[in-house]
Amino acid sequence: MVGSRLRDLRREANMTQQALATALGINKHSVSCYELEKNEPSDEIKICICRHFDVTADFLLGLTEERRPLSDEPEVRVLRLPSDFPTEQMPELRQYADYLCFRSRQSS
Repeated sequence: MVGSRLRDLRREANMTQQALATALGINKHSVSCYELEKNEPSDEIKICICRHFDVTADFLLGLTEERRPLSDEPEVRVLRLPSDFPTEQMPELRQYADYLCFRSRQSS
């Protein structure tokens, strides 16, 4: 399951295996072996993968379809994006959310 999730996350991010390997500080062969499920990444590499793609370990391991945990804290709001939301648009979406928060604080 980790291999297919890793491959899907990498492709969604429009990354090559080499680019991901560089980002994780490993070699391309390791990424290939993980995706083909010939080898399992160490826990340390799994954590790096989760941080890089901003997903939970439960998602990476196939235990849930939720990429991010839902928070029980009332001041934290969660916006669920469509599963096909373009990953490359995330920085722009975050920037727009920050702008809306800024405007909200200015008008109060």
